[in-house]
Amino acid sequence: MTFLTTLRAGSSDWFDPRGREQQLKEYAGLLNQLIWKRQTSFLAAVVLAAAYFDTLVALLCYVFVLFTEFLDERLGRFARSWDGEDPVMGRRILRRIAFNTVLSAIGVCSFVISIAIQQTSGGHFTPLFILFSASLFAAMYNSQILSILILRLSIYLAGFVFVAFLDVFRYAPPLKSTVWLEFFTIIFVIYFLIDISWKFYLGYRRNLEQMKLVEKEAELARAALAVKSQFVSVVSHELRTPLTSIKGSIDLINSGAVGELPQKARSLLEIAGRNSHRLALLIDDLLDLQKMEAGEMSFRFEPLDVHATIHEAIESTSGFATKLGIHVQTELEAPGCTIMGDRNRLVQALQNLLSNAMKFSNEGGTVTVSARPIGSRVRVSVRDRGVGIPEGAEDRVFGKFTQVDSSEKRKVGGTGLGLNITKQIAERHDATIEYESELGTGTVFYMEFNRVTGSEAPEEVPVRPQPARLTVASAVGTQ
Repeated sequence: MTFLTTLRAGSSDWFDPRGREQQLKEYAGLLNQLIWKRQTSFLAAVVLAAAYFDTLVALLCYVFVLFTEFLDERLGRFARSWDGEDPVMGRRILRRIAFNTVLSAIGVCSFVISIAIQQTSGGHFTPLFILFSASLFAAMYNSQILSILILRLSIYLAGFVFVAFLDVFRYAPPLKSTVWLEFFTIIFVIYFLIDISWKFYLGYRRNLEQMKLVEKEAELARAALAVKSQFVSVVSHELRTPLTSIKGSIDLINSGAVGELPQKARSLLEIAGRNSHRLALLIDDLLDLQKMEAGEMSFRFEPLDVHATIHEAIESTSGFATKLGIHVQTELEAPGCTIMGDRNRLVQALQNLLSNAMKFSNEGGTVTVSARPIGSRVRVSVRDRGVGIPEGAEDRVFGKFTQVDSSEKRKVGGTGLGLNITKQIAERHDATIEYESELGTGTVFYMEFNRVTGSEAPEEVPVRPQPARLTVASAVGTQ
């Protein structure tokens, strides 16, 4: 009943292309994808027919089917060029599909009927099996457009009925004869094909509706993400200006420029200064993250000396190292390692790795920064000998606003953005970033970049040796 209701409801718009762009393109795509599967099956049937029946008839049927395949191939290219906007072109495509379907189905049925007519005894297993295979193939791969599926199956079912009645008309057998048994068996097969075709069609419709639902949800998610990014950007910019003024005033007071302060007031202002600095770093991270997600962050790529870039990052984090009592040492092999990169962004990425290593190192510990060539790549590593990272924590390590230790009792803080930003910077440089860690032993983060050789490489940049314990005062954003 559902089948008949759907058939009646859709009979008035069989050639209406509205809302059928995806179905038409999928149908056209399968026309070309399955051409060799169809031809292999039909060629095997033609070879059998030529060997056991009339060779000329078999070859003529094969030539006719090849002609319909040629028409289908041209139709497939024509349908894929449709943008779904022009309804006239859509109707032309549907009519051409219907015309090709009629020709193709008639070609298959003519071949099957010719075999059945030549068989005078032993039933019609071979032609019926060929027709059954063609019908099942149509049910599996023509479910995109119900009207076309019905059109093809109607012609195939007419072929079934012809073969079923052929021996009945030939021999007029009694009802107890096996001829009638074959006739009723064919009727059962027809019912089976109708049922299985309807199931395939319903399955395709369900999948199509689910895909549309997923696309709609994805569109809503993209819209929500855009609103969120815009909100974060606006709020961050609005907070940045007054915060800069507040932070500058607090720093000025803490420097003693306005006179001596009572001890209690000095302690409170130092806390306010640290918190305003932390908030400024968070806002900077949020703005960087928003720019990266929106694809608005600009990168100025140029040949860079890796060693000079590393020393610049170490200098900028030396104050943080001094504050935590951390020694920073370098192991720089093969001077002149050159990569293509944005100096400021790579320094930012290394700052994040260094400050992260310092935070999770024990007081008085050592952080080692190394660089060495590996074939056509350059590996830059930052190693600490701290608490380490548990297994399976990679999503939290590189996630947004996430901490490996998110408990209220954690010893170190951070925005949870530093390593995520570092990873995005590395990806923009066509580099990889990974880590190796063991609890209680420490962690090593390493980035690998494509190495620049030959004329692209700049002259070696001299760098001054670094002290064992760095003293330049500067704090950076941390993860």
